[in-house]
Amino acid sequence: MKMLVTGAAGFIGANFIHYTLKHRPEYELTVLDLLTYAGDESTLESVRDKITFVKGDICDKELVDKLVGGNDIVVHFAAESHNDNSLRNPWPFIQTNIVGTATILEAVRKHEKRLHHISTDEVYGDLELDDPAKFTETTPYNPSSPYSSSKASSDLLVKAWVRSFGVKATISNCSNNYGPYQHIEKFIPRQITNILSGVKPKLYGKGENVRDWIHVDDHNAAVHTILDKGKIGELYLIGANGEQNNKTVIEMILELMGKDKSDYEHVNDRPGHDMRYAIDNSKIVRELGWQPQYTDLRAGLEATIEWYTENNDWWQAKKAEVEAAYAKQGQ
Repeated sequence: MKMLVTGAAGFIGANFIHYTLKHRPEYELTVLDLLTYAGDESTLESVRDKITFVKGDICDKELVDKLVGGNDIVVHFAAESHNDNSLRNPWPFIQTNIVGTATILEAVRKHEKRLHHISTDEVYGDLELDDPAKFTETTPYNPSSPYSSSKASSDLLVKAWVRSFGVKATISNCSNNYGPYQHIEKFIPRQITNILSGVKPKLYGKGENVRDWIHVDDHNAAVHTILDKGKIGELYLIGANGEQNNKTVIEMILELMGKDKSDYEHVNDRPGHDMRYAIDNSKIVRELGWQPQYTDLRAGLEATIEWYTENNDWWQAKKAEVEAAYAKQGQ
């Protein structure tokens, strides 16, 4: 089986490539990635001889048409994905997440290929801290940022192409991922690399915001489960019951790295910062038999800290630029 993976030089996509080569060697993999700031070709350096890498834009109709036509399955990770950046400049998110997804859909439609579209739980907006509810596949979309709005738009495009044109597609909406190769602008690797750089970690506001954390390998295992067993036209929520507030996470990281758990700075909160995300994963567990393997966040964080400590060369050159951008926002 030939598989085209878009955005596979980014965090989750790169881990998907490594996971697939290790656990599903029957797939012949082609990667399409534009290598924007969040894409890093070095994440695939150790497997370059096992994949076909194409540098290109998912908005390039001719290129996408050619690549989709030459593969059996398309797994669509490519996206602009950082809330803070979307608040500073929404346009790349509109272009990549909406126009790019439409380009993929038209190629998949033309060539009658199988598509799996990767999305986020942020399309649902947020929940109150004292609300016992979780997001389900029937929760109405209520995005709150340019990023989450653009991802909601991309999901709706996929649903429309399934219904209107019979495209063979599935969608997954996942909770917050963590693990190796995550860009250091993101919450967990930013705190880890701050400590490794001798800088105090930064906590938005009071740190009460809750995220439902999942290890990236669990996410990617779920994607393969959907490819194997998922029903065409269905949406599946992927989560690992890993709810923790940001304050708890930053204190856990400090403790694991041998620091006083109170040794962090409070910075300005993000505008419109969603309070709580929580995934009800019962559909994918019940219908497809998937189960997360990393159910202990502390153990997962320990492994992630070890990876960033051992791969200093991968992130260090990016660090000053990322922190300068945050400093301009008082964060």
